[in-house]
Amino acid sequence: MARTYLKKATLTSTSHASDVHDTVVKILEDIEAGGDQAALDYAAKFDKYTGPVLLSEADIKTACAKVPEKLKADIRFAHDNVKRFAQAQKATLQDVEYEVVPGFIAGQKAIPVDAAGCYVPGGRYSHIASAIMTVTTAKVAGCKHITACSPPRADAGVASAIIYAAHICGADRIMAMGGVQGVAAMTYGLFGLPAANILVGPGNQFVAEAKRILFGRVGIDMIAGPTDSLILADGRADPHIVATDLVSQAEHGYNSPVWLVTDDEGLAKDVMEWVPALIAALPELNRDNAAAAWRDYAEVILCADREEMASVSDEYAPEHLTVQAEDLSWWLNRLTCYGSLFLGEETTVSYGDKATGTNHVLPTSGAARYTGGLSVHKYMKIVTWQRATREGSKPVAEATARISRLEGMEGHARSADVRLAKYFPDEHFDLTSKG
Repeated sequence: MARTYLKKATLTSTSHASDVHDTVVKILEDIEAGGDQAALDYAAKFDKYTGPVLLSEADIKTACAKVPEKLKADIRFAHDNVKRFAQAQKATLQDVEYEVVPGFIAGQKAIPVDAAGCYVPGGRYSHIASAIMTVTTAKVAGCKHITACSPPRADAGVASAIIYAAHICGADRIMAMGGVQGVAAMTYGLFGLPAANILVGPGNQFVAEAKRILFGRVGIDMIAGPTDSLILADGRADPHIVATDLVSQAEHGYNSPVWLVTDDEGLAKDVMEWVPALIAALPELNRDNAAAAWRDYAEVILCADREEMASVSDEYAPEHLTVQAEDLSWWLNRLTCYGSLFLGEETTVSYGDKATGTNHVLPTSGAARYTGGLSVHKYMKIVTWQRATREGSKPVAEATARISRLEGMEGHARSADVRLAKYFPDEHFDLTSKG
């Protein structure tokens, strides 16, 4: 049986994409030319905020005091999990020293970037977890300076819980500035900050476009689109839980795709029956987002068997991938394209989004075909080095000279020639590629 769409999306994540490029370019150019004042002008225009940009120790202390103790405990719990997982990830990066040929040593080092800029959304939702995910991983990586940037609200500044999370996770400075102006301030090193070497964290379409434009001048974690999630479920899955998980991800935004892929038509129909009531029970803003996402972007796909299900999943390359099916080990070994994988009913994307330790800054829009999500590795530069004895350099120099001449790069060849002539003056070498 070929795949059957019991529900087909009428739109894609780019259907309503606005042409924001020119707007973002103009803002970036204005701020680069106008410096601090231009950034402040845009902050007043877009954020309606005229308070302090860089929070003082007193500002941070005041904000932290406003956070309820139970929430503080939850934030510390999530931070501890993210920190310990990041430490385990970092331990997989080891410096390497290898003798390529006798007397010729090549090596690898992992060096953290100096300055990281962490963008923490604070508009429609206050993304406390994004502060934890981005700042903690940068800290574990060993970045010397970490700036956390979040959009302030006109009357209240940055959300107190975001300030608390960024502070305990290790941010060196916390900046009350959002949007393109916040990204620009971190990139250009405004307000006395060191210029960021890498920008990380989710944001709206203007933030994403700013990161895309600035990529190359600075590193970025990824170019992000609307969040997306896919669930693989067989006939033994609980349709209520599957439907709840789909709705929980659809609430991200009106254009956040959710997909169900199954080999059981009965399960699919049960899930589709559950979803409208679950959406209707959400608070208004969440309800509107989820309703639009389910109506316009969601798909329910019926497959012949689990192999076809896995093939569909790899084709979609979802940001979040959940398996609620038998034989979880088979799925773990078979699936290849996803940002983060959630195996079994006992875990869920929401856990990973908030508190389990794996990162929630993940590739969207099919980017999981070629990249993973944010991790401690994103802040690390994998660099190489080499050294050699004179004897060790001999065969390398001979090969280099011959390959270079074949390529027509005589200058490269001569840099090998002079070493052979100096180190081995009494030997004759055939340094042409013609044999």
